[in-house]
Amino acid sequence: MKKSTIWLLAVVMFTAFFALLFLQVRYMRTSMAIRTQQFDEQVNRSLYNVMRDLEQDQTRDYLEQDMIESEQRYSRYNQPQGSRNITREQTTAAITHPDGSETRIELSVTEQSTRPQDQRDRVFMSPNQGGSTISKTQYDMQQSLSKRYLHERSLLDEVIFKIMNHASNEPIDKRVDFNKVEQYIRYELSYNGLNEPFSFQIVDFNNKVVYSSPGFSTKQKDAVYNQILFPNDPPAKLNSLRVYFPTKRNYVYSELTFFIPSLLFTFILLITFIFTVVSLFRQKRLSEMKNDFINNMTHELKTPVSTISLAAQMLKDESILKSPEVFRHVTGVIHDETKRLSFQVEKVLQMSLFDKQKTTLKMKEMDANDLVVNVANTHVLKVEKLGGTLDIDLQADQSTIRVDEMHFTNVLFNILDNALKYRRKDIPPELIIRTLNEGNKLIISIEDNGIGMKKEETKKVFERFYRVPTGNRHDVKGFGLGLAYVKKIVTDVNGTIRADSELGKGTKFIISLPVITQK
Repeated sequence: MKKSTIWLLAVVMFTAFFALLFLQVRYMRTSMAIRTQQFDEQVNRSLYNVMRDLEQDQTRDYLEQDMIESEQRYSRYNQPQGSRNITREQTTAAITHPDGSETRIELSVTEQSTRPQDQRDRVFMSPNQGGSTISKTQYDMQQSLSKRYLHERSLLDEVIFKIMNHASNEPIDKRVDFNKVEQYIRYELSYNGLNEPFSFQIVDFNNKVVYSSPGFSTKQKDAVYNQILFPNDPPAKLNSLRVYFPTKRNYVYSELTFFIPSLLFTFILLITFIFTVVSLFRQKRLSEMKNDFINNMTHELKTPVSTISLAAQMLKDESILKSPEVFRHVTGVIHDETKRLSFQVEKVLQMSLFDKQKTTLKMKEMDANDLVVNVANTHVLKVEKLGGTLDIDLQADQSTIRVDEMHFTNVLFNILDNALKYRRKDIPPELIIRTLNEGNKLIISIEDNGIGMKKEETKKVFERFYRVPTGNRHDVKGFGLGLAYVKKIVTDVNGTIRADSELGKGTKFIISLPVITQK
């Protein structure tokens, strides 16, 4: 798959994912807004009904009180004999509207005293004296009803007058029963489908809290609802009811719990997708490195094979047999190239180590100082041939480690070979091998003055097939497997390895291994 195709797939998938996430978030916000609006409407409707209930209670109280007083007056003045005067008290009341205008009305409170013979107070005409008894009875009933109607209407006028002129002057704590207020709120909320806990306050027209139930708070402004009590009172004497719902947010979010697993699964899909795309790019890069490896391997294997083939053809020449020196030289070339070919094949075979979870190693206790000395002695001649030096600094007192002798020796060989391969051509190589103890660890450091590498490259040198770019791909021979093999062996013997390098100054490999304490 082409890299451009992978990028196109990644862009399409990311676009689809973020579009899906946007729709989910938008739907969630819309649901929350609808849920909040529904809550507000239910609360406001409930509080409005509470206000109406309190107004009806107040009207009922005044009506009952006035009926008792009026009944007493009616029984006192409604005598069958004697004269009764009609006393009408004219009272003017002013009603102030919200826009500032006033309307004046005249109220009449009447103490009704009617002479039986006074025809002006009779609603119906008296029948003729010679009329029938049925007509007279009907007339008496009509007169009784008219008197009762006039009496009830006068009661209502008195109640309205008292409510308008006296009720608003009374303190709010005398006009309402706080226990009833709580009962009304609870009933109306339940009737409208809300069974949430609440607290309430009653505030008078001076903004003074008259009553506050336990748990009331104003920290959450959106959870406090206001309702004017007795809105027909004068504007300067309006009292208010405040209701606080501590669990409003829980109510709003209660039906959004399904969004949590939805978002969770969405992010799981995102992580899976990212992992898939990263794996595709990694596999693409690994494929490219494998192609480079095959090209390098072909070049590396072809050279000794060609040399051996040429030497074999030379041996067929009988004149070479007559010259022992030339014969020894040709056979020596065949031997060296065969050895070189075997070494390259061995490196390729080392790839099988990376396909196993755990390499089969023959572990045994060894002295790290002795291993370092043996490897260094093998490389001294190579270094001196290039005009360089190889120093050994053995500072480790406790140097017993548990490793596979063959593989760990190959580890040191590979690092030293790389130091010579990536040397600077104009400067003699200088190599230093040190051993020292840090706590219960043995540190082996191999430092050179080669070409070095960038910091970002030090993180990749232990990957399979990776080779530090040096211009011409084949100016330094190799497959990119040496340091990957080194890291695997060091890891399998419970150690760690890292590289510190600076471009143009050299590289330092540091191996840390657990020390075997002698008992």
